[in-house]
Amino acid sequence: MTFSFGDELPQEFYFSDNLLLFTAFKSHTLGIYIILCCSAPQAHPKAAMAFSGKYEFESDENYDAFVQKIGLPGDKVEMGRNCKIVTEVLQNGNDFTWTQHFPGGRTTTNTFTVGKEADMETMGGKSFKATVKMEDGKLVADFPNYRHTSEICGGKLVEISTSSGVVYKRTSKKIA
Repeated sequence: MTFSFGDELPQEFYFSDNLLLFTAFKSHTLGIYIILCCSAPQAHPKAAMAFSGKYEFESDENYDAFVQKIGLPGDKVEMGRNCKIVTEVLQNGNDFTWTQHFPGGRTTTNTFTVGKEADMETMGGKSFKATVKMEDGKLVADFPNYRHTSEICGGKLVEISTSSGVVYKRTSKKIA
């Protein structure tokens, strides 16, 4: 896509420098285009997407408020606080195996196909059925009392869980 000075641009568009994917959108309030570096190209639905890899916990935001909101038991709250969770994702097209390794040897694995109902397990260890969807390059699952999204952004796994307006964000760096 090529634009010249003075061209009327679309409301939102995407472009890449082959290393990063950028999103540009027009701010009605400011009357200007805002450009965001949103991800490595493979993370965007308009490009080949690849979640596969091994990711180690790097940081999180709003953990205590979120686990309190979803009613996570105290022992699980302490276990999850600042722990170096390693998330291993195997992707074959729309088929995923999503494994989280916790310190002390506990492991949780969810296997699913995008668009099909699957048996899943919450961070608190409860089983339920869900259909994982792909929305704007993000995996989206509605857990019993929160909505969870996952995406690759800048080569990192970014997971966001939302419950009644309380948002928890966990970022993990790729280690393999």
